[in-house]
Amino acid sequence: MVLSVNERTFTQEVLESPIPVLVNFEAPWCGLCRIVHPLLLKFKAQCGETIKLVDINADDNFKLSNTYRLTSLPTLLLIESGTVRQRLEGFRSRDDLMRALEEIKNTYSGLSSTYVPQAADLRVR
Repeated sequence: MVLSVNERTFTQEVLESPIPVLVNFEAPWCGLCRIVHPLLLKFKAQCGETIKLVDINADDNFKLSNTYRLTSLPTLLLIESGTVRQRLEGFRSRDDLMRALEEIKNTYSGLSSTYVPQAADLRVR
């Protein structure tokens, strides 16, 4: 199950989260969002508790959509300690998304809760 977050709960669930959060901005009318969702569930199952996955309805949370300057849906943001570490949007194919998710998983899997990544450890897109 994926936690649904809104503007009221965003700070607590995402910005103040003790673990990295993959934020999925989506909308009910977005066909690609429905295709991506099962891939994200599989990703979450593989990552376990090392990464939190949340969904945000971009239409219902206009302030967040503007704050993160969404230009297309779905848009995925990897947020760690309140900072966007990666931005994934405009997927060319399912394989592109899977490669990007695999890279995120490899970066964060097996890290202890006291690990503080250095800038060289992360590739921001």
